[in-house]
Amino acid sequence: MNEPIVARHWLAVAAPKAGPAVATSTVLILGRIWNANGAEHSVGNAALMTVLAAAAAAAGIASSTGWAGDRVIAGTAFATSGALALAGVAGYADGLSLPLLLWALATAVAYGIADRHWRTDRRETVGYERHTALQREQHAHVERVEALRAGAQIEVAREGAVYATALAQALTARATLPGFDPAALTRTGLPELPAIDITKES
Repeated sequence: MNEPIVARHWLAVAAPKAGPAVATSTVLILGRIWNANGAEHSVGNAALMTVLAAAAAAAGIASSTGWAGDRVIAGTAFATSGALALAGVAGYADGLSLPLLLWALATAVAYGIADRHWRTDRRETVGYERHTALQREQHAHVERVEALRAGAQIEVAREGAVYATALAQALTARATLPGFDPAALTRTGLPELPAIDITKES
């Protein structure tokens, strides 16, 4: 059976690709808004963001190197640490050059990490599609072979029934002729015809 072809909308395709840039841009914008509301050159705010970023980084290191390490938790912790560091610099710095530099660096790193996951997903998707296509081809081949075999059996049975019917009709016509001796057929060793159920043939 043919499966329906589903065309994904271009926004659904582009949204995951724009995710890292949207995330880092959001952090930069929020950091600059925080800068405009009094965080510029605020030692207390900078110290707070430094402590939070260091704590998130320490949580990532502990999660990635521990006995029960979880890559998802470690990645989330490192991403949080980077976001806090970027927000702290964007909020504390008086110009845009350093925040933009860190934003570009964070965006590049985010795309580098995301690209690994995208490549893994693509490999898994291609492998699944190949496996599915192979299974579909194997099933189609089996179906074709079985259809040919069933068709051949039906054709043989039909030809056998036609031959038996024609032979029975010939013997019946021969029996109506004068001088027909059924015992002579038996003496010559002619095999007995199998009984034909006329109701099934009709």
